[in-house]
Amino acid sequence: MRHNIVITEPQTQVTAVDTRRGPQTSSMLSSIALMLDPKRPANLRRGFRYLATLTLSSFAMTACAATQDNPGAASDGNWASYNRTLAGDRFSPLADITRENVASLVRKCEYALSEPSSFQTGPLAIDGVLYFTTPGGSFAVDAGTCKERWHITHPVPTGEGVITANRGFAYHDGVLFRGTMEGHVLAISPKDGRTLWDVQIPDAGPGVSIPMAPIAADGKVFIGNAGGDRANVTGHAYAFDAKTGKMLWRFEVVPDTPEIRATWKMPKGNPLSGGGIWTSLTYDEAAGVVYVPTGNPAPDFDGELRQGDNLYVNSVIAIGGKTGRRIAHNQVVKQDYHDWGLSGPPALFTTAGGKRVVASANKDGMLSVLDRGDLQSGLPLLYGQPTTTRKNVDVPLSRERATEFCPGMFGGNEWNGAAFSPKLNTIFVGAVDWCSRVTLTPKDAPVPKTGDIWLGIKEPMTEAMMPWSTARGWLTAYDADTGAVRWKLEAPKPVLGGVTPTAGGLVFASDLAGNFFAVDATSGRKLWNEQVGQPIGGGIITYRVGDKQLVAAAIGNGGGAWPAPVTRTSIVVYGLK
Repeated sequence: MRHNIVITEPQTQVTAVDTRRGPQTSSMLSSIALMLDPKRPANLRRGFRYLATLTLSSFAMTACAATQDNPGAASDGNWASYNRTLAGDRFSPLADITRENVASLVRKCEYALSEPSSFQTGPLAIDGVLYFTTPGGSFAVDAGTCKERWHITHPVPTGEGVITANRGFAYHDGVLFRGTMEGHVLAISPKDGRTLWDVQIPDAGPGVSIPMAPIAADGKVFIGNAGGDRANVTGHAYAFDAKTGKMLWRFEVVPDTPEIRATWKMPKGNPLSGGGIWTSLTYDEAAGVVYVPTGNPAPDFDGELRQGDNLYVNSVIAIGGKTGRRIAHNQVVKQDYHDWGLSGPPALFTTAGGKRVVASANKDGMLSVLDRGDLQSGLPLLYGQPTTTRKNVDVPLSRERATEFCPGMFGGNEWNGAAFSPKLNTIFVGAVDWCSRVTLTPKDAPVPKTGDIWLGIKEPMTEAMMPWSTARGWLTAYDADTGAVRWKLEAPKPVLGGVTPTAGGLVFASDLAGNFFAVDATSGRKLWNEQVGQPIGGGIITYRVGDKQLVAAAIGNGGGAWPAPVTRTSIVVYGLK
């Protein structure tokens, strides 16, 4: 596989240092030490000891009210994984940009790609450099000035039905990792873009691609393959050695065992298809468990051709990071005939009420929160809450007439999943409110050849949705313990981009109408809005360069199934005046 490298500037390191972290804790502990100084009279020490106990207890209760899992996976000033931390909560502890000053945000710089692209990347910010991807390229630019450091080109398949997307890098021990449209996994030097190793997955072939952003930890790269909407393609998760590229394990979403295959009842000769893994994973570092969201079965809409439970599609699966073996699963969407595969990375966190949960926001327009407190007992559902309009969800589809249902095949939540603020014990979800209208093909319609799209409907994919004029979006805040809606903000077009809560009391989000905005995390009141002139469906991140907090967005996603016009694809960076 050929990779062309262009280096425009020698790599330099800009170390981001957060000097604000922890001074209150240090001051408190110093004060307690003075209280308990043995030189003080015994009666005073006894009184101070009681006060110190109360102080420490209060501090511990406050600090543990709601917590990020694995917060140390990224330093405060970096954004080193697709969802910042391996646990996937997207919360940033940076607080220079606040409710009071966010209205002063201005554009600092922009890096424009040479031509418009499907731009769904979740950028990384590491030590003063932004790293991001397109289907046919990998890029490094200065995180403060947007000046290019290097870029690489990659082969991209062409032909009818090819869907091109890439959602970003993983980073681990000084190396970048990504997948390609041809089923390769690459290790890339962040210094100059050199390919360190290049491995093709064993299941590569027609219709198989790797659009997801991998994650990397404990010396391993975790990744999966897409293609579950295509005939005779199924999903797999893999672990590769981060140093050598050696495959350590391979997990089948639909294992070739009699018990699992019995859950697929299909006409003779029809290929088993589905369960692609096309969005990012999450990782519980303490437990060493990977959480995998799996996609829909195929044909997407014709459930009559694949009756049964169709295990393990449409599931959150907990997999041992060392062994690659399934520990537990929850099939969040059962007997799917709407193309409602699990589409969002499952966010891991602990609520203020002490519940260790998985928050899964998906295409069925539901936020499903699962209990991961005891994986040996499974991943039971704690609660589910709608994130968008749900209509005709139980109405059977017809071969004679078109049936409308909501959310449609491109709703309600796509490749950017739920976010969580431990400061507010609040889950934030962006959603698509756009319905489909489809008619099933005849039951004896020919099966497409291996790797071709297999929807099972008469309408072309681009005509299976209601008019674009009917599409809108939502940003909703939920109480993490109960699921109660705290506030809901309507957007003029779907909210696809990454949703990013911060310690400054803000949530950054965007929509496909080109609005990049910040809202008060407590009330949902919009405090800042920039019309960028292009639809936004990629990542929104915040990071530090020197002593400045900056915010970056990947703008210009569109084309194909998304009718929002795109004339410019770029990374834009904002900071305070």
